[in-house]
Amino acid sequence: MAKRLNMRNLLTIVSVTVLVGVELIGAAIAAGWAVGGLLDLGRTVTLALMAVCCVLGVLGTVNFSRNAMKIEHLHD
Repeated sequence: MAKRLNMRNLLTIVSVTVLVGVELIGAAIAAGWAVGGLLDLGRTVTLALMAVCCVLGVLGTVNFSRNAMKIEHLHD
């Protein structure tokens, strides 16, 4: 017997993942920019630091969405 997809829980997970993802990635990029600017690391190093922080933000978002899918039941 096939299980039905619970659209309400799916919408909740997608919405929260977008919200948390934007917050995490934005804060990570801002942190990389701030550290690069405070330490006067130069444009190239600051952009690389921002990219590394952005990747960490994306990994945090993926981890969050995986944990959210474990908690919310997607199928009835």
